[in-house]
Amino acid sequence: MSDQSPPPGWTPRDPDTPPEARQPRANPQPRQQPQPRQPEARPQPQPGPPAPGKKPRRKRTGWRRLVPTWRMVLGAVLLLALLIGGALVAGYLLVDIPPANAAATAQSNVYLYSDGSQIARDGEVNRVNVPLSQIPRSVQEAVLAAEDRDFYSERAVDPKAMLRAAWNTATGKGTQSGSTITQQYVKNYYLGQEQTIKRKVKEFFIAIKLGREKSKDYILEGYLNTSYFGRNAYGIQAAAQAYYGKDVSNLTTAEGAYLATLLNSPSAFDVVAHPQSRPRALARWNYVLDGMVKKGWLSETERATTRFPEPGKVRAAAGLSGQRGYLVEAIKDYIVENKILDDKTLAEGGYRITSTIDKRRQTAFVEAVDDQMTGKLDPDTRKADRLVRAGGASIDPATGKVVAMYGGIDYTKQYVNNATRHDYQVASTFKPFVFASAVENGSRTQDGRRITPNTIYNGDNRRPVVGGRIRFNPENEGQVSYGNITVNTATDLSVNAVYAQMVVDVGTGKVKKTAIDLGIPEDTPNFVTGPAMALGTMQASVLDMTQAYATLADHGRRTPYTFLEKITKGGDTIGLPERTPTQAISREAADTTTSMLVSVVDNGTGTAALAAGHPAAGKTGTGELDRSAWFAAYTPNLVTVVAMMGQDPDTGTLQSLYGALGEPRIGGGGYPARIWAAYTKTALEGTDPVDFDLELQQGAAQPPPPPPESNPPQETPDDELTPTPPLRPTPPTGGRDNGGQNNGGQDNGGQDNGGRTQGGQNQGGQNNGGQNNGGQTQGGQNNGGQDNGGQTQGGQDNGGTTQGTQGTTGTQGADGGPADGLRPPPSAFLE
Repeated sequence: MSDQSPPPGWTPRDPDTPPEARQPRANPQPRQQPQPRQPEARPQPQPGPPAPGKKPRRKRTGWRRLVPTWRMVLGAVLLLALLIGGALVAGYLLVDIPPANAAATAQSNVYLYSDGSQIARDGEVNRVNVPLSQIPRSVQEAVLAAEDRDFYSERAVDPKAMLRAAWNTATGKGTQSGSTITQQYVKNYYLGQEQTIKRKVKEFFIAIKLGREKSKDYILEGYLNTSYFGRNAYGIQAAAQAYYGKDVSNLTTAEGAYLATLLNSPSAFDVVAHPQSRPRALARWNYVLDGMVKKGWLSETERATTRFPEPGKVRAAAGLSGQRGYLVEAIKDYIVENKILDDKTLAEGGYRITSTIDKRRQTAFVEAVDDQMTGKLDPDTRKADRLVRAGGASIDPATGKVVAMYGGIDYTKQYVNNATRHDYQVASTFKPFVFASAVENGSRTQDGRRITPNTIYNGDNRRPVVGGRIRFNPENEGQVSYGNITVNTATDLSVNAVYAQMVVDVGTGKVKKTAIDLGIPEDTPNFVTGPAMALGTMQASVLDMTQAYATLADHGRRTPYTFLEKITKGGDTIGLPERTPTQAISREAADTTTSMLVSVVDNGTGTAALAAGHPAAGKTGTGELDRSAWFAAYTPNLVTVVAMMGQDPDTGTLQSLYGALGEPRIGGGGYPARIWAAYTKTALEGTDPVDFDLELQQGAAQPPPPPPESNPPQETPDDELTPTPPLRPTPPTGGRDNGGQNNGGQDNGGQDNGGRTQGGQNQGGQNNGGQNNGGQTQGGQNNGGQDNGGQTQGGQDNGGTTQGTQGTTGTQGADGGPADGLRPPPSAFLE
């Protein structure tokens, strides 16, 4: 290879040098050896002006270095999508369609008393599978309208619906299902009802695989044959028999729509077992029918003529006879309503449920009702005896445990639990809540006087309420005018005029809040604010009233009631909700109310409770038209509410109790109070009587001031008066069973207490007993205290004066009974 270097002495040509300037070097010097080249310092680039239209890149400093760039975000999203896609593919390949779950042969649940002995065992599965071809098309469409209207056009799973349901649940908008019918079928038939992530993941993949391998008709048929409809009925065929007593092929569109309604909440929407749920069930039924119209499955004309199909009576299993069925249903309802388990999960069975029911006290409750009431019924002789129902509940106020409950004569004969139903007015048992609210809020009368047990009110019949926006002038029971009386006396005698005014003085909204704080559910039927609420127009259950009175008994501290000690399945224990006690109202408000209710038992309409042998506080109540009679009372350590109710056994309509048990009227101080006393005496057997430890409102213990002169009743226009039903004659009885006792002629016979239960007995409730002289020596003489005191002499001129009629205040609340042999006209309001 030739050397391309220039020869020695040759001057390199500079291309920029003109040719004429180029000259050869003379005497060229020998070429010197090159010196080692020293590294030169490279100049640092200086920031120059940015190129036009281009922003300079800024170096990320400080916290900005922690923020990912868009390239990082995009990469993370792509990586996440790749992982999710891989997980989906892996899940689809790894999760197989399993065999049918154990629900196909569901186990029984065992219900136990608090001591571990068995109450009942529920459960043989009632299921008959039928092919889809035997299910009317309209019934299929009703189910689709209720549960999944796009079933035939959608995929097996709906991710958007699942995310929406999860979001609504997480944000407190209610637990919602995002499941398609395919997913629900997978849950019913292959998996179970437990709410776990593992189960949801399996459900997702099995549903996808099932949707690819099976037809829509196959899935719908399986869903209809495995769904739970309540009444222990699995599948549409069993449901058709349980609710309508017919084969599924004979179901009408309306009946199919109701069965479809049950899928949403099988227990709650049974309008026979839970009459209080009828409005919600009807709303859901209408939703189903409207959905069928929207999808074109039902014409507008047919929709307009469709009427709600009343389901048949509940046919209880033989193992749930007597009180056992009522107890089991109440416990199940408590579990579902408190979201411990849903009804479908509970129906799978296998749970061992230990209740708070005390076996000894439960037996005592049943025996008390039998001895004091049901054993005396004679429906063959007295038609009114066919109407009699009874319900009761008993709670330990310190713990909130329901220790006993009476639901009815027999669950297999009267399936509605009288202790938990919500269709009877609570009457005057609501009045203590009005006074408790007055103390709690430091309320005053219209003229500025503080409301205490000694505050004077005008108790005249039909006295117009002052200060309210609604014109209201209620009747007192028996249309008796009392003049100026203390709140304590008005409570003893259950004077409507006084409490209608008091509820306005306190404020109806404040009274409602107090009642809710005590334990009355806010959604109680007819729980409407207004002067009439003081008379007990709301329709709380016996159990709800027991809860509220338990709060009063525990000095204003509310402990939510419970039926449960423990629930287990296999080796697992199911968590129960927290029941932290709260101070619902002040101790002063609760205890002052209790002090007045002690007076009701000692001196007022509730004296029958004294037979329990323990200090007690209570209140009687008689519902509108005597459809119900209540006694709500407590000792320091046991709270019990008993109610008698009138209901037609054939139609289910509410009926008056006139003439039942041979009585012209049924009052809370009669049979309910006697049942209470008999039960409480046995329930507390072996324990010493305990006095109430009360901290009273300031001024509550002071003697009442002398009453001012009575003001004459105000005249009111006729159109403001509530019409009164005509008198209905009854055989002369002179009072209740105790009407002929000696107390009628005692000194108290003509005093303010003359209208109380004792004063309403045969002698004390007659005209002689009600005169000014009724409490004097003449009232206690032979004629006043002997049998003659209840005879015609009692109605002679000396006993028939106007003052004497005040003795008829014993008829108040029907606890004392009529004195003149005529039943007082039923009040349009309540005692």
